Amino acid sequence: MKNRMSTAVLSVAVLVAGAVIAQAEPVLQGKDAYGDWQTDKPGTVRLIRPQDLVRPGATRSVASFARVVPRPPDASPQVPAGFRIELFAEGLRAPRIIRVAPNGDVFVAETRAGSIRVLRTGEGGKVATNEVYASGLRQPFGIAFFPSGDNPQWVYVANTDSVVRFPYQAGDLKARGKAETVVASLPHDGGHSTRDIVFTPDGKRMLVSVGSLSNVAEGMGTPPGGLEAWSKAQPLGATWASELERAAVLAFTPEGKERKVYATGIRNCVGLAIQPQTALPWCSTNERDGLGDDLVPDYVTSVKEGAFYGWPWFYIGGNEDPRHAGARPDLKDKVTAPDVLIQPHSASLGMTFYQGSQFPPEYQDEAFAAEHGSWNRSKRTGYKVIRIKMKDGKATGEYEDFVTGFVVSDTEVWGRPVGVTVAKDGSLLVSEDGNGTIWRVTSTPR
Repeated sequence: MKNRMSTAVLSVAVLVAGAVIAQAEPVLQGKDAYGDWQTDKPGTVRLIRPQDLVRPGATRSVASFARVVPRPPDASPQVPAGFRIELFAEGLRAPRIIRVAPNGDVFVAETRAGSIRVLRTGEGGKVATNEVYASGLRQPFGIAFFPSGDNPQWVYVANTDSVVRFPYQAGDLKARGKAETVVASLPHDGGHSTRDIVFTPDGKRMLVSVGSLSNVAEGMGTPPGGLEAWSKAQPLGATWASELERAAVLAFTPEGKERKVYATGIRNCVGLAIQPQTALPWCSTNERDGLGDDLVPDYVTSVKEGAFYGWPWFYIGGNEDPRHAGARPDLKDKVTAPDVLIQPHSASLGMTFYQGSQFPPEYQDEAFAAEHGSWNRSKRTGYKVIRIKMKDGKATGEYEDFVTGFVVSDTEVWGRPVGVTVAKDGSLLVSEDGNGTIWRVTSTPR
C-alpha cells in the first residue's frame, strides 16, 4: 500500500453512449509532485501541501542556467487532449506580459526594448496588424485598461520605476500623445524589476506589484530607531531601508493618490490578476532561492488587504528561514499561507482567470499561470503553463500541467513562458521571451 506521499490512484476510462470518456491523469502528491521537466505532460495534476515541505538544505543549492536555443523546426508546445495549439505571432522582441483590449487587440510589453506593441487579428485568428503603440518606456511590464467595460479611456503601463497612462480610444494602434505620469516613483533598481498593474472591479483602486530588491533581505542590519519602534510604525512584516515598499502590493487611486501598502511579505508578485468571483487580487509569485532544490515552492495565491505572507523571515506559513533564525518570532503566527504551492524555483510569472466561452464549462473561472523556468535547481522545473483548479471560487491546491514542450534537453530550452491572457474569442494566448513568440490555444470539438 502506498502512503500519502505517493501518486494517487488512476481513474478508469469508461465507455458512455459509444464515446470514450478521457482517462483522468494521476494526482502527483508530496515528493512525487516536485519532479522535473521530464515528468511534465499536459494533463498531469500536482498537489504540494505545506506539510510536504522538505527541510532547508536537504539538497545543496545549485545554479543551473538554461541556454536558450532557436526553436527546432519540429518543436511545438504540447496541450491536453481536446485542445489545439498554434503559432499566433513570432519575431517579437522578448514579449512579456500580454493583455487584450475590449475590442480584441492584443497589447504586448516588450520590456527590454522599452515598448508596447499592438497586434490585431484577421481571418483565421492570424495576426493581420502589428504596430508599436508606444516606445521610450523604462522596462514596461504591466498593462491595464481603465475604466472597465467596452470603452476604456486610458491604457495604463507599469514601468519599473513609475506608472504612466495614455489616452485611449478603442482601435488605437498608436498612443495619443505623450505618456501622463500617474505614479512618479516606484521602488526600483537592483533585483526584480517587473511591476504588474490591475484595477479593482469597482474602479476605485489601482494595485501595483513590487518585488524585493534582494533574495532574502541579506544584511539588513538594524532599522532606524530599533526593531521595536520600526515594527510599530510600519505595515505588518515590513522591512526597512532598501526594501521599503518592496516585496509588496501597493494601492493607489486611479489618479495615483492615497498611496498605501496593500499587502506585504510577498517576495516577488510578478503577475497580478483579479478573481471575478471574489474581486480579490491574486499574485503569481517567485519565492526565495538558496535553500536547495525543493525549497521554497513558488505559489499562486489570493491576496487579502493587510495580510503578511512571510518574506523574508518565514515562508509558506510559519516556516522560519534559517538565514533569519530568531530574528522575528513575533511574526511567526501572523503569516498568511498561500493558496497553491508550485514546484520550487519554477519562476511563476503572468496569470489570468478564464472568462471565455470557448473552453469547456469546467474551465470557467479557473486560473492559468506561466512558469518561466528554474535556474536554482539541479533538475530543471517550470517552462510551462499551468491550470489552477478551483471549486466554488476557491483553489483546491491542485494544478495541472497545461502547456508543455518548451525544453529541449537538460541544458537547453527554446521557450520561456511569461504572459498568459484570454483573447476575445475565448482562446488562450501565451507569450514566451526565449524566441519571441506568442501561441494560441483553442478548444477542439469534443
